[in-house]
Amino acid sequence: MNAVPGLKEPAASLQQEISSIRWFHQIDLGNGIVTPGEDESERKWKKLCVPDLRGKTFLDVGAWDGFFSFKAERLGASRVLATDSFIWQGGSWGSKRGFDLAKRVIGSKVEELLIDPLDLSPERVGQWDVVLFSGVLYHMKYPLLSLERAASVTREMIIVETALDMLFHRRPAMAFYEGSELSQDETNWCGPNHAAVKAMLRTAGFKRIEVAYNRSLPMRAARAAKRLFKGEYPLSAVQKGRATYHAWK
Repeated sequence: MNAVPGLKEPAASLQQEISSIRWFHQIDLGNGIVTPGEDESERKWKKLCVPDLRGKTFLDVGAWDGFFSFKAERLGASRVLATDSFIWQGGSWGSKRGFDLAKRVIGSKVEELLIDPLDLSPERVGQWDVVLFSGVLYHMKYPLLSLERAASVTREMIIVETALDMLFHRRPAMAFYEGSELSQDETNWCGPNHAAVKAMLRTAGFKRIEVAYNRSLPMRAARAAKRLFKGEYPLSAVQKGRATYHAWK
């Protein structure tokens, strides 16, 4: 049967099933098998700067293939809920098949719920010690409302990882993408700057906010500015970046 020690199913049939799925996350399924996602998931996890999760409850908003949910479970979270709507309903090239396969193979007890970020509420999902809102904000037509919904189910802290734009502006500002201006992806709707993200988090009820990771550091902007003046970059490209924010109630 071409079985691999530690796996409860034949390796050949498992590999065939893995190959039939278009993955986003790179998930270690054990026994040297890693899903072929285009996202460098372990590297991204480090940029999230997630605190010690032992004994904490963890909500993953926009779970996709579930890498962050399964990672939180392995790191000792007492309870994990993975939520998604757009991807799990086949709204893009992704689907829920990857999540289902990974959960089955690793024997995960992560809970799951098909729910839109704008439908999050204590009545629907309860409250969670740590809420992960990674790669979600810039996909929202109503970014402030989405953060308010996430805040309503956050007991202690939220981790927001997002694409940024309008970085030359010190006051809160946000780019609106009518079409596929950001990464040729029509599902991207907005690009806030640092000030806008912090202002929205405060408006949503968070008292303390820290930038945990910033890929749009001044030195990077300075190097990009030199290329801008040489005509190698459009202005819109120089103003973009990505960052992770930690916020507490």
